Amino acid sequence: MRYKALISSSLCCLLLSGMAYAAPDSHNTEAQLAKSLQAIKNNRLDIALNEVDSLLRVNPNFKLAYLVKGDLLMARAGPINNFGSASNAPRNMIEDLRDEARVRLRRAQTRPSGKLAPRYLWKLDAQQKYALVVDTSRSTLYVYENIEGEPRYVADYYITIGKLGTEKVSEGDQRTPIGVYFVKADLPKNKLADMYGSGAYPLSYPNEWDRKNGRGGSGIWLHGTPSDTYSRPPRASNGCVVLANDDLDKLAPYLQVGITPVIITNQIDWSSEQDQIERDALLKEIEQWRKDWASLDTGTYLKHYSQKFSSDNMNYAAWAKQKQLVNSAKSWIKVNLSNVSVFTYPEQPNMVVVNFEQDYNSNNLSNRMKKRQYWIKQGNRWQIIYEGAA
Repeated sequence: MRYKALISSSLCCLLLSGMAYAAPDSHNTEAQLAKSLQAIKNNRLDIALNEVDSLLRVNPNFKLAYLVKGDLLMARAGPINNFGSASNAPRNMIEDLRDEARVRLRRAQTRPSGKLAPRYLWKLDAQQKYALVVDTSRSTLYVYENIEGEPRYVADYYITIGKLGTEKVSEGDQRTPIGVYFVKADLPKNKLADMYGSGAYPLSYPNEWDRKNGRGGSGIWLHGTPSDTYSRPPRASNGCVVLANDDLDKLAPYLQVGITPVIITNQIDWSSEQDQIERDALLKEIEQWRKDWASLDTGTYLKHYSQKFSSDNMNYAAWAKQKQLVNSAKSWIKVNLSNVSVFTYPEQPNMVVVNFEQDYNSNNLSNRMKKRQYWIKQGNRWQIIYEGAA
């Protein structure tokens, strides 16, 4: 019996080393699937069937496991040369399950190192207890805990993305967006259709950068699977990020509405020493921006803004005119920033999203607000390309 389309000899060798990481969790889906397929390669069909039966006892709606079991039962009547060999099986469904098998095996063999941190999480504020990073190329959602502003790996989960991949542009394009988003709401199961599973967490798509670049649509959620489905193929949603219901339930305690960042990327990049240097330089620039604003030196303050700057319906020229007018009526200004967070933007290597709480006081106005800025590095200098309320 050969699964040529799914497993190569080199992959099987990797599976043996990858399984060691997953072994402590006896119900780990990828580990049991890997053990079953390794047993098939070794022609130990009895062991393979036991592993699949064990997997189905834990996850009785796991379609991929049923497909493997079907192949194992067919093997009693003769050799099977491929994965999902039943002659009457729908080809598109079989291909979806093959894709899921490949992704899950890859996850089993390439678990993340606890020493690595994604480069997107430059700085977490004290309120952000956790952050999520979605690597769409690996169909994986990673959870990181905020330890004194630095991310520490906690867990990761298999996920499904849009049928047509990533780079969402418009409503109904069946693509998952790439960018920096935040959890907007917590929708309980009893208020949802069964297709959303055990719950849903709408994300803040489209964000300010999406709108600036003409990207539209809505309704991008983290959510579960229908009650009769354990998991879906890697590309099967209408653009949402979908988890198995058990995994979504495990993820739920990490999510804070309005606070938890969700960074979605085509392929995860890991942090380096250069990222730390760039982060420190940017934090100094943000502090200088605050000081220059408070100094009432409007010309110096405006140098922190790119000529490509925009805020709502104002371009740079309109923004500069308004600031000059407002500051001319001030005799003094005090500005304090707190709960600062900084996230690099996926696919935009020289851009970051900065969030903070701003406490503004002057001789004729006092207010406190949550603010968001997008900073872009042009040449050797960081400048603001967008600013507005968060």
